[in-house]
Order: sequence, then structure tokens, then C-alpha cells
Amino acid sequence: MSKKVKDHWFIIVNPKANGGRLEKEWEHIKQCLNYNHINFFIKKTTHPNHATELTKDAIENGYKKIIAVGGDGTGNEVANGILQQKIIPSSEITFALLPVGTGNDWIKTHKIPKHLEKWIKMLKNEKTTFQDVGLVQCFLNQKKIERYFINVAGMAYDAFGVQLSEGKNWRFPKIQYLFHALSGLFKYKIHRAKLIFDEQKIIDYFYIINVGICKYSGGGMQLVPHAVPNDGNFALTFVRKISKLDVILNSYRFYNSSLLEHSKVEGSLTKKIRVETMDDEPTGVEVDGEYIGESPVEFSILPKALKIIIK
Repeated sequence: MSKKVKDHWFIIVNPKANGGRLEKEWEHIKQCLNYNHINFFIKKTTHPNHATELTKDAIENGYKKIIAVGGDGTGNEVANGILQQKIIPSSEITFALLPVGTGNDWIKTHKIPKHLEKWIKMLKNEKTTFQDVGLVQCFLNQKKIERYFINVAGMAYDAFGVQLSEGKNWRFPKIQYLFHALSGLFKYKIHRAKLIFDEQKIIDYFYIINVGICKYSGGGMQLVPHAVPNDGNFALTFVRKISKLDVILNSYRFYNSSLLEHSKVEGSLTKKIRVETMDDEPTGVEVDGEYIGESPVEFSILPKALKIIIK
């Protein structure tokens, strides 16, 4: 493939993003890109994990600059394609996300603009930085799987909430995510697990376990407010047994970065985490807003493995 083509952006569009509204918005976005003399080639996704396949194919064909157009899920799939391929180091590929999803949480940590004209200006400047990537190993239908994540992973009630919300079309994500999270409390059965990190082994009932590279998830919640995307550590937050009333009365802490100030919330910085099942029910796990499997689960950090476009 010629050098000229390699200099183009490879754009992967998820037409179903934002409740399917992106399909209508895409023509306007494309016109704006052309008007600003952005050279690109487009592929649209048609099924789950298609963005990962398209990313691998693009890199195999010489592309080193890739844009995901969609939400956090589309960004996760593209990032997985970048990390899974073995042709060139992932740090040599430039990743950009045009946020047109529902939650758009990953962009908040990096202060990436949602406004299209401001986003295009950022893209043209091609200012980059590196962020860490998480690798998760867990089980799905008794088969071991691996998945990378670039934002926040969650277990226990967090994963349960993601399962409940799958397929929902959120028009007001911040309000609806919170309502969904609180209403699901009365359906969730807390499980016993073993949490291992650093020199600690904690066996207890866990209401929630979150592992973060970036700070925001669930439509703006800060469940890992101590996360720094390029420090080579996971931000770990966990809560053991807690009353439903306590969760409801302290739900404001999800949004104002004060979660770790609550007496029943514990946090740490660590590079490796393992969660094992300790009762009859395994503990579920989600990454970047998608349920992927269940315990036993291992999290490993890959420092500065992803090169991203920032403002």
C-alpha cells in the first residue's frame, strides 16, 4: 500500500451508536471532515466486535491512524483491535474517538471535546499522549477469555447493573444511569469473593469492585476518582457489605469525587488484581460498559500502551 494511503485516517463508524441516531448524523459529520480537508477511508460496523476486526484489517493494510466514531463501546472495540494485532507495536498506532455515544465517559478524563468543530480542530493539531491499558482475563461459559479496556472495569453490582441496562436507549444518560443503578439494588444478591492485590487477600461479601484507568463511567460517575490514566497503576475501589439505604443516601458521592471519603469505601493503587469466587455464584465483570464474563478474574496493567489524540 502506498505511503499516501497510510497517511489517511481509517474511520470506523458504528451506525447504531447513540440509539441508532448516528446513522442520520453521519452524513453531516462526513461533510465537515471533507470541508476541513481530512483525508480518510470509512468502514461501518455491522455486528458486535466488528470494529475490532476492522481495526486489525486496517493495520494489516498499512494504516497507523484510526478513528472510532461511536461511544465508549466502539472505542473499546477499536482499542482491542490495536492491542490484539501483532504486526507493529500498539504505541505506534494513533487512536482517536469521535464521541457520539450515550455515556461518552472515556473522553471526560482527557477533556476531549464533543462539539464537532472543536473536535476536528483537535484532530488536525494531532497532539498525542500515551495512556495505560488494562488486560482482563476471565471466564465466559466456562471458557477463558481475554479483553483489553481503556476506561473502567467493574465487578459485582456494577457488572449486574450493566447486564440490566443492555439494550437500553438512554436519552438522558446521567439521570437514567443513576435511576437504573439505584432501582437495581433491590434485585441484586451480594456474593462472597476473594480480592487479591499487592500483599492483601480479602475474603468478604463485596457490593462493588471497580478497577479504573480513567475516572468516569456510568454517565459521569466517578467510582475511581483517584485514577490517573498514565501512572502505570490501576485505581482500585471496593465496598463490602453496605445497606441499600446507605447507598441511596450517598449516591451524590458518585459524581463529586468524594466517594473515597465514605467510611465503607476502600481504595488503593495497584498493578495487578485477582478476584476469585468463594460461594456458589461467580462474580460478574464488565469493561468499558460491556458485560464480558465472570470470576475468577485477573487484571494486569500495560503502561502507556495506547497513543491517543488529545486537545
